[in-house]
Amino acid sequence: MDKARIHRQNQNLVQTTGTTSRAEEVIARCKRVASFTEDPDGTRRTFLSPPMRDCHGEISRWMEPLGVHAQLDAAGNIRGIYPAAAPNARRLLIGSHLDTVPNAGAYDGVLGIVLAVALLEELHGRRFCFGIEVVGFSEEEGVRFGTPFIGSRALVGRLDQELLDARDAQGISVQKAIENFGLNPEKLPQAELENNTLGYLEFHVEQGPVLEKLNLPLAVVEAIAGQSRLEFTFRGRANHAGTTPMHLRCDAIAGAAEWIGAVERVAQRVPGLVATVGRISAKPGAANVIAGEAWLTLDLRHSSDEIRTRAVVDLIRQAEGIAARRGLSVRENTLFGQHAVAMDAFLNDEIERAILKTGCKPHRMVSGAGHDAMIMAEKVPSAMIFLRTPGGISHDPGESVAVEDIEKAIECGLHLLDQLAASPEFQRRINRA
Repeated sequence: MDKARIHRQNQNLVQTTGTTSRAEEVIARCKRVASFTEDPDGTRRTFLSPPMRDCHGEISRWMEPLGVHAQLDAAGNIRGIYPAAAPNARRLLIGSHLDTVPNAGAYDGVLGIVLAVALLEELHGRRFCFGIEVVGFSEEEGVRFGTPFIGSRALVGRLDQELLDARDAQGISVQKAIENFGLNPEKLPQAELENNTLGYLEFHVEQGPVLEKLNLPLAVVEAIAGQSRLEFTFRGRANHAGTTPMHLRCDAIAGAAEWIGAVERVAQRVPGLVATVGRISAKPGAANVIAGEAWLTLDLRHSSDEIRTRAVVDLIRQAEGIAARRGLSVRENTLFGQHAVAMDAFLNDEIERAILKTGCKPHRMVSGAGHDAMIMAEKVPSAMIFLRTPGGISHDPGESVAVEDIEKAIECGLHLLDQLAASPEFQRRINRA
């Protein structure tokens, strides 16, 4: 074996060992951040809660050795800029969110920020023709105020007064929460993206079982599904459970149950559609009383807004038909609507190439969950990379990620940055006014 080949093998060993160590450090950092919590017996971290200060301090310490000074914007997003090779260059944002659901796992959101820092560390001071801005969004889950994406909405200029006036369970408004954290709401316009922003990239655990079933570590997220959330109220007539014959009943919960079966059948026959009745309640709610009222929620998601809207119309029609046949009335109310968001086609292709370079088979998929990337895509080209979620478990302490998948994610990210630096299309985007 010649000396050059031995040298190449040794170099590969050093690189692999270094990446493995970095991947293990990524997991350790995610677990460290998970310890910053509002609850003593589980991870819960909401918008600008006290544990957020610990997160900000930790992330700042990671970035300081890289020459990156992290700062908070007026919405509580932590942001740090890794400079380009030349001053005043445009920059690519990489990040995710710092907040969690109650009783959360250690990786949802936070992993995307930790991986962004890990990529900068793996550059070892190397610079590109574009800068890299790491962003940790202050809020995505919507737990504290019932409204998601407060952090990313600030960057796209969608923190209006109505949202700022929203209140939490203690009666504290979003605006007051910002002030209580020592930030100035009047400076929110300064948080908005500058014209020099090239795009946004987000690494995220899949939060589902698809990649595990395919035995793949990474995927390109082609689009984020649109969502419709509605509530339905079936009304009949409450009556005695023992003395009312079955053919003389106007049972609201029986009508609701028939409709739930219809929801499942519609979703099963439409490829890509997912439909969930997540909550149901009945009145008067006694074991020996026929329900006079049944209230339910419906969550519908699909990558095609047309298909999703058509399914909503179909299920409303079926609810009305079931109600009429059973002597009931039904009323629906739309709670939330979010159109589907396609990720940037050029960035998708580059991510696919980067995944191939890691030796992995690329896979493209739609995200059924909402992410900050869908908000950022309103203003800048955006893309997402999914990491396999063992067991498909997320939003739970059992959430995990494999070291080898993190290794592939870091490798993919490094390839992607090199590809973008060499890409004529990305150069055109850099030079575009």
